[in-house]
Amino acid sequence: MKKMKFMVFGLLSMVTILSCTKNFDEINTDQNGFLSTEVSAKFFLTDTQYKLYSPDRFPYWRAHLIHTDRFAGHFTFGFNGCWWSDELGYTYNGGYTDAAYGWLAGYLGNIKGFTDFVKEGGELENEYMYAMALIIKGLYYQMYTETFGMVPYTEAGVEGILTPKYDDQKTIYKGVIAELDEAMAIIGSAERTGLGVDDAGENDVYCGGDLQKWKRLANTLKLRIGMRALGAPGDDFAASAISEALGAPLLDDTTGSVVMNKDFVISQWAAAAYGDVWHNFGTGSDWTVSSALVNMLQDNNDPRLAAYVKPAKGGIFKFVDNPETPDANYQERVDFIIGALDDAGADYTTSMSGDTTIVELATGQYVGQPSRINGDTYSYVRYDLFSTPSDAVIQPKTSSQVDGYPEIILTSAEAYFLQAEAVLKGLQGATGDAQDLFAKGIKEAMTLWGISGGDADTYIANEAAADITVGTLDEKLEKIAHQRWLVSYTDGFEAWAVVRDTGYPSELAAGVSNQTIFALGTLNGDYPQRLRYGSGAQDNPNFSAVAPAQGEDMQGTTLWFAQ
Repeated sequence: MKKMKFMVFGLLSMVTILSCTKNFDEINTDQNGFLSTEVSAKFFLTDTQYKLYSPDRFPYWRAHLIHTDRFAGHFTFGFNGCWWSDELGYTYNGGYTDAAYGWLAGYLGNIKGFTDFVKEGGELENEYMYAMALIIKGLYYQMYTETFGMVPYTEAGVEGILTPKYDDQKTIYKGVIAELDEAMAIIGSAERTGLGVDDAGENDVYCGGDLQKWKRLANTLKLRIGMRALGAPGDDFAASAISEALGAPLLDDTTGSVVMNKDFVISQWAAAAYGDVWHNFGTGSDWTVSSALVNMLQDNNDPRLAAYVKPAKGGIFKFVDNPETPDANYQERVDFIIGALDDAGADYTTSMSGDTTIVELATGQYVGQPSRINGDTYSYVRYDLFSTPSDAVIQPKTSSQVDGYPEIILTSAEAYFLQAEAVLKGLQGATGDAQDLFAKGIKEAMTLWGISGGDADTYIANEAAADITVGTLDEKLEKIAHQRWLVSYTDGFEAWAVVRDTGYPSELAAGVSNQTIFALGTLNGDYPQRLRYGSGAQDNPNFSAVAPAQGEDMQGTTLWFAQ
């Protein structure tokens, strides 16, 4: 983002002024302040947008890296020299959970503040920015409810209600869809939010002020929610929502995806990126890339491999059982590490020198680290044996650097994948050829990472992973789920939801059971289904109604959409 997009920081004092005054005309005529032609809600839009996908470093660490990115199965901790085993996140930690909950629950204030400015009768009234606010609210609530389950929605932010009730996920989904419909109706055929200072333009870091792209974003989100809710217990709205969404414009190869470029100028304490935490703390806080991701890319000759991941450094690695503190499971753990190299198809040699096992791994190879490795296996997991994220993902945040890989809001690739799935399932309103839609989704997904059209076409033409013309329905749906999971790389919230909803990749959804190698955590090895509420949730007396309706406040409680 350019510095000009963040005029909001220079205008923050206006928030206090606008919220305290009852006479906005005084500001309009005060020549020592802002002229009416200089004031616009767009200066408050950017702040509202980026805090949903790039909050400050404190929640970015705890919500994204420790929890959702870990659960998504893309990234791993737990190599020798790391501060933690890969049990982190899978074992409940109140401090980390509170940070994640506090950020997401607290974000509602951001969206409400902006909405109050731009709604009818608001001090910066703008019907098109109000439509934007409704769509941002939809993006937020989809993320919020799919992280925790029941949360306040219908009474949240309502004047005079200090302790709103907790709504079930079905109610939230239906409410979001209704508000998305309202937003799309408001936008209609309009293209911009206004003229001059009222044109959101660059201050809109999602769509650049293009209202028709906002409309497609809203409709694609509607399709996502409908497909996610389809078949859940008591679902009575998903089919119609899907049919309506399929009959209206979606994100596609003409619009491209909706993404938000990371800012490399403002402080990481205002908007964080992976590079902030990667480069701030040294190797102890680094993370590796999972075997689930690397092997899926590598086994299918996926050209995104080099864009997603850096090769392992390789080298010579010695494993010896300490005679003073022998490990009864030494050989099993060494064999496990060697097995991970085999699974990656790595070029390596092993040899013995006395009681020492020596592994020599050639440099320049892609090797993913298995997820959820426990603390006892930790010392066997050598950092240079495994791949790390690409430079585009972990680029340091300095003003001299170009933008790194952007934050994903919603991709055109997903729009195509969801359409392909709808066609395969024979849903009302679904049209077109499933394979053609699937192939377009793959090309859009690869475009995000700079993969050429030729390389994408080669992949589609030659790899079974890109072919849904053969196999059973379940096998075809598995391939679509895998592509949705792959395109959500770096978007842990959505990738985690894909696994919970579809059960794929199955190796993640199955959890772990071998206590010698893996950390079973609070979940006893099961795959995490949600985050626990933060401690602040109990302050609302209505919280007592959640457990009887949803189940225990545990990570293993399955949410409505995944039942």
